Amino acid sequence: MRASIRGLVQTAAAAVLAAAFTVAAQTPAAAAPNFQVPFACNTVVTAATFSTHSPQNAVDFQKSGITGMSVLASAGGTISRVENLGSASYGRWIEINHGGGYTTRYAHLSTQAVSVGQSVSGGQRIGAAGATGNVTGPHLHYEQRLNGVAIRVVLDGRAVPYYGHTSFTSHNACGGTTNPYSPTEICGSGYSVIDSQAVTGGRIYLLYNAGTLRNCVTTIKSTSVGTPSPVSAHLQVQGSTQVTDSGSFSYYAGPVSRVAGSTCVKWGGSVGSSAYTSPYEHCG
Repeated sequence: MRASIRGLVQTAAAAVLAAAFTVAAQTPAAAAPNFQVPFACNTVVTAATFSTHSPQNAVDFQKSGITGMSVLASAGGTISRVENLGSASYGRWIEINHGGGYTTRYAHLSTQAVSVGQSVSGGQRIGAAGATGNVTGPHLHYEQRLNGVAIRVVLDGRAVPYYGHTSFTSHNACGGTTNPYSPTEICGSGYSVIDSQAVTGGRIYLLYNAGTLRNCVTTIKSTSVGTPSPVSAHLQVQGSTQVTDSGSFSYYAGPVSRVAGSTCVKWGGSVGSSAYTSPYEHCG
């Protein structure tokens, strides 16, 4: 009798396990978010990967003048961690929970602009790049994780090559604009986007040319494109007067350009009644 009961129990257990495996096999994994490069629209950065990295699937985003550049959420989610480890490990870092087991981490930040529990949208500013923690130079350490394990990074549907240095252009927070002009086209050859800010109806861009030491600001419309409407862009080098381009334009305001070098700048603009002005920043 005891042997028969044991056999029945083992048969029932096997059936339960088989059913569990069947359900697991039939339950699809949650789709990964469409992760974007965590910098302003049209920013060109180098995605560096190393076989000796910890964790090995992390990416270091590198760019001249990256210190102080705005770091954007690569997808929407909820802030799950905001930590400051000082001069150790990640230094100042942030984690975003995107649901479905997916999280992203952003480390070595100079500043953090969010708090735990806060909901963020893709493209929202969460902090600024820097060199805190155990680093040899400024960069953004970035991870995509699934159920707590770092996985190989995919950005805008493009897999980051392992191992090497690969150029990526951000399409984060570009707003799906049909405006035919890009900030680098407006400001000219040699300029790179170092910051941007969305306003209702468009986006304001700050660019820098390392060869000429000039900053450039332009405001690009995403609504009423091709139809004249009020737009402005302004730039002020600390110690100098503000320079503004404003009017009723079909596509953009600017470019407004001034030599800054290591001097702090205040920048901004408007589309209609929606406006933005930065504090003095980007001093390096």
